[in-house]
Amino acid sequence: MKRTLTLGGIAVGMLAAAAVATPAAQAASDVAPPVNLANTNFAAKQVAAFWYGQNKANLVNATPYNVETTLPTKHVSTGGASADSKAGVVGSSGDKKATSGTSKNVNLPKTTGKVFFIGADKKPHWCSATAVQSQYKNLVATAGHCVYDTVSNKDTLDKWVFIPGYYQGKTPWGIYVGKTAYTHYDYDVYEDGDRDYAFVTVYNGVLPTSVSTDKVKNWVDNRTFETKAEAEKAQKELELKSTGFAGKIVPVVDYTKRVPLRTPDSVKAPVTRGQITKTPADVATLENQAKEHGTSTYEDKTWGTEVTRVSKEEFGNGGWTPDGKAFYFAKDNGWYKATYWGNFDVDYKLRGKLVDIALKDVGTLGSNVGGQGLAYNQKIGTSVFVFGYPSGSHPDGSYAFTGKTLKWSYGKTFKAAAPSMKAEELVGIKSSFTGEGSIGSSWLYRYSSTKRLGYLNGVTIAVSDTDGNKRIDTSVSPYFDGETLAVYQYAAKFASGKIV
Repeated sequence: MKRTLTLGGIAVGMLAAAAVATPAAQAASDVAPPVNLANTNFAAKQVAAFWYGQNKANLVNATPYNVETTLPTKHVSTGGASADSKAGVVGSSGDKKATSGTSKNVNLPKTTGKVFFIGADKKPHWCSATAVQSQYKNLVATAGHCVYDTVSNKDTLDKWVFIPGYYQGKTPWGIYVGKTAYTHYDYDVYEDGDRDYAFVTVYNGVLPTSVSTDKVKNWVDNRTFETKAEAEKAQKELELKSTGFAGKIVPVVDYTKRVPLRTPDSVKAPVTRGQITKTPADVATLENQAKEHGTSTYEDKTWGTEVTRVSKEEFGNGGWTPDGKAFYFAKDNGWYKATYWGNFDVDYKLRGKLVDIALKDVGTLGSNVGGQGLAYNQKIGTSVFVFGYPSGSHPDGSYAFTGKTLKWSYGKTFKAAAPSMKAEELVGIKSSFTGEGSIGSSWLYRYSSTKRLGYLNGVTIAVSDTDGNKRIDTSVSPYFDGETLAVYQYAAKFASGKIV
């Protein structure tokens, strides 16, 4: 168990076989206190509706989560085997030893998919993830920073869901809303990269059966709120009455109500003569204000003038422009243009629709796609498959992956360290997976292409160009040991239930 951390670059080399740790040897302190993602069934239903709503716009528009993913190239030496993209070595499933073959085709696992969430920037993002076997068939594994918000230091990322087999808005086996997240104590407290993994229990999957939208009720749609806080409160009340509200709060300027400058919820705006005058005497006041005081603020600080000098050609015959936006006058052998502003009260309204999405239960995650086993304390140099959704560019600007389809790479593990991520005990694999999208990819030991199952033995947490040629060549993962097993076993004990 490591509690002391250092900083620096990335280092890669060969690692001797790790000592085997037994579950009994793991202290209870290895597991951080669990964190709730969606406390109630109704909250989970609203999360699912958020991703299904607006024709799945949030799913389609989500971008890869590119936080702490690309490690710098320095202090690097390489070792181990590189992945062969044309031919794979397919491991057998169960407790049998891994075997090799010459098949050029690898059947992709149904367990792999994407996790979607709202990042610290309040925008939708995704990572790779996989379903793992558990008592209640409800467990997902991914990188820790695809669950825990290491940017804003909030506990967890918002609206977290897992979608196995996701492709361009399609959710073939449904959406699985995250219920509770589990991680290692060192990651929760120290953001220790050696423990950058998380196990998340998910509710039963759901699929939409119907989507109905109604205009916001008249009592809200016709109501004006004096402050944005009042409008936000009304929006929350709407959301509590349905599975979602598709819309936004919009400011509405009340041009009938002038208020002094710097009044909260007010705006300074250009005005026409008609907006601040009612009688001929008011017009004369406007003209005299400009002639006598130039650029200035009127006594009650609710309006004022902006005066600039102009050419005789622009001045023309002087007087008011037909639209009432400007007044031209001559003074001291010069020609001037006066414009006027008013400071107006700003109110707020809700614009949008109530969204009510009917959902049906499709069962547990494991019953639909299966679950990978878990391997720990495996010998370094073991062959593994990596499955994920890489996307984004290499450092040289070239794009090799789109992130739209599931990809795989294959190779042998070797020792790696990334002190810049507070990680000294990682494992690496030669892989061209670019960082965007591939974070959270599953490392499967003894993967059976026939059964599409194996044993999870790592999750990608970062990538690197280790030889400095501006092409990503290495993926790294925490080394799965007995402490990883302790976190997994703790998470696997809990049921999730249904949301509908």
